[in-house]
Amino acid sequence: MQRKSFTLVEIMIVVAIIGLLAAIAIPSFVKARNVSRTNACINNLRLIDAGKEQWALENNLNTGDACTDGEAGVIAYLKGSVAPVCPAGGIYTYGAIGTAPDCDVQDHDLP
Repeated sequence: MQRKSFTLVEIMIVVAIIGLLAAIAIPSFVKARNVSRTNACINNLRLIDAGKEQWALENNLNTGDACTDGEAGVIAYLKGSVAPVCPAGGIYTYGAIGTAPDCDVQDHDLP
């Protein structure tokens, strides 16, 4: 009785093909994850900016005025009253009224 099985060469070819596919796919996944994090951060910055402008409007503040309650006043105007967090681990700076909020991660800037 003869057993049917794969030869060592066939197994090595399959492993090589899987390795080649992984080498092609992994950098694409990393790039897609970074682009997704950047887009999520920019969306958070837009939300912060909108909340800051709404807060300034209701508190009769002008362009250039500092946020007197700081982030706490602005956060009250965001959905769920929770401060957004940068998915890449950056820190948000809200800034004065009329200026765009900022993230300290490179390329995470409002357009």
